Amino acid sequence: MQIDLRFFASVREALNVAEEHVEVPNGVATVGDVRQWLCARGPVWAETLGEQRLLRMALNHTMVPASTRLTDGCEVAFFPPVTGG
Repeated sequence: MQIDLRFFASVREALNVAEEHVEVPNGVATVGDVRQWLCARGPVWAETLGEQRLLRMALNHTMVPASTRLTDGCEVAFFPPVTGG
């Protein structure tokens, strides 16, 4: 399944990436699975997206819980709970 990823505010700054188009591996079926999969990319990813960080997640521009299922071609976004300007 292919999805688009978007990172905003301090998440974008920490990861030094604003967006990506990726193929997720088998078994990655929810927004929370995407978060865990991205954490496995390395220490900066784990520190920025890990469960210890309070993050908001959206699927196709709608705030969703981690249990929300992905669909092919969807957009998943990560950002801190409060962003400015």
